[in-house]
Amino acid sequence: MPAFAPPYAEDLELLRSSAVAAGIIASGFFRQPVKSWSKENDSPVSEADILVDRFLAANLLKARPHYGWLSEETADNPSRLDCERVFVVDPIDGTRAFLRGEDYWTVSLAVVENGVAVAGVVYAPARNEFYEASKGGGAKYNGEPMVRSRRAGASPLIPAPGAVHQEMQAAGLDYERGPAYGSLAYRMVQVATGRLDAAVARRGAQDWDIAGAAVILSECGLDFADVCVGFPQFNKRDVRHGALAAISDMSLKPTVHAALLKVYGCPGDVSDQSRSNG
Repeated sequence: MPAFAPPYAEDLELLRSSAVAAGIIASGFFRQPVKSWSKENDSPVSEADILVDRFLAANLLKARPHYGWLSEETADNPSRLDCERVFVVDPIDGTRAFLRGEDYWTVSLAVVENGVAVAGVVYAPARNEFYEASKGGGAKYNGEPMVRSRRAGASPLIPAPGAVHQEMQAAGLDYERGPAYGSLAYRMVQVATGRLDAAVARRGAQDWDIAGAAVILSECGLDFADVCVGFPQFNKRDVRHGALAAISDMSLKPTVHAALLKVYGCPGDVSDQSRSNG
């Protein structure tokens, strides 16, 4: 590695090659008969998720045996809390979309260092779209520097749950409803491409849902925040987050954040028990 290479370039290269191989494995199951079942929280999981997770664990930890491991499809090992760097993995983000044959599922991978995502990839194999970034190294789309393409003259495009739409409309925000892509990681990075002007998530998203996208958004200079605590911190004991918003136009931030807080609140709010954190 050249002396001038960004400090996280080697980790990013490892994530990149691993994501491509994982995408090949997952694509072999896409739009094919596949075994699936529901987890305890009623979210779906398939044999493809498990096989991709096992491949990634073997491949990544062989290369970096001293890194911790946090994955949606692996039982949590608290030893990760003692590691300076941790792999944060969602082998198939958007499993429901994957099982329905919709093409915007992703492989979402990140390296987290001392609570901050420092390298990440979001790969949508069925769309041939590869997003990547490392801290201080910039962000790329399909190998080229990412450039946000703004829709000239169009109203802001924002996908959100129905209750959040109601609050934003009640506040008088002029915008259009955007497509709610089933992969949260994919939805968030579309703010970086310009396909969306803001993207939000209900309270309860977990590290593996957003760590890869967080690096990309940060390197693109975009605002990404947990509306309760600010920029998300990763690899904590509790890996769940408050409601989230990625925003390209800071004039949207007060209204979008206020709507999310009104609908979902924050952990510990007096009225917290009456709110849905779906």
